Amino acid sequence: MFEKFKGKLSFVLGLTIFAGVFYVLIKYSDVATEVIVKSGAWAPLVALLLYTVLAPTPITTDPITVIMSVTYGPLVGVLFAFVGNTLAATVEYYIGYKIGSTVISEKKVKKVKVPLGLDKLPIDSIPFLLFGRMIPGYGSKVISLLAGGYRVPLKRYIWTTAATNLFGAFLTSYGGFGIVSLFT
Repeated sequence: MFEKFKGKLSFVLGLTIFAGVFYVLIKYSDVATEVIVKSGAWAPLVALLLYTVLAPTPITTDPITVIMSVTYGPLVGVLFAFVGNTLAATVEYYIGYKIGSTVISEKKVKKVKVPLGLDKLPIDSIPFLLFGRMIPGYGSKVISLLAGGYRVPLKRYIWTTAATNLFGAFLTSYGGFGIVSLFT
């Protein structure tokens, strides 16, 4: 009996802490960009930390990638976006793993409509893991949480995540660098 209560209490406490952090990050999202710009030589470390801290939030890390691309060049921006977003995805996977069966159930997942017919695929399938992460807006975070919750083998999760993150890193870094270059 105590174990059930302990599990529910830790879940509620975790959710409350998450909601507090989420609120602060949403309210002060511009601060993240300012912190990178003002951190000087520490900018690379701060950027990687921000990628990871922003992982469980809906706040996009694309501005961090663009800042790093403009400051250090697009190839270095790719490296930071790739490493940072892969670290962030690992955090999301871990969160999904921890909440697992408490929140995620097969019935709930099947009600979620995923474009391109991906909702008809098993969660641990390679096409679901690759193409689901490419859905704009929510794809990468939802796929990471589901993969963790359903205990997708970590090795498969990491390589599919790395593949999509590398592709996205090139697009964001070079695209952002190019757009900023047009206006400067």
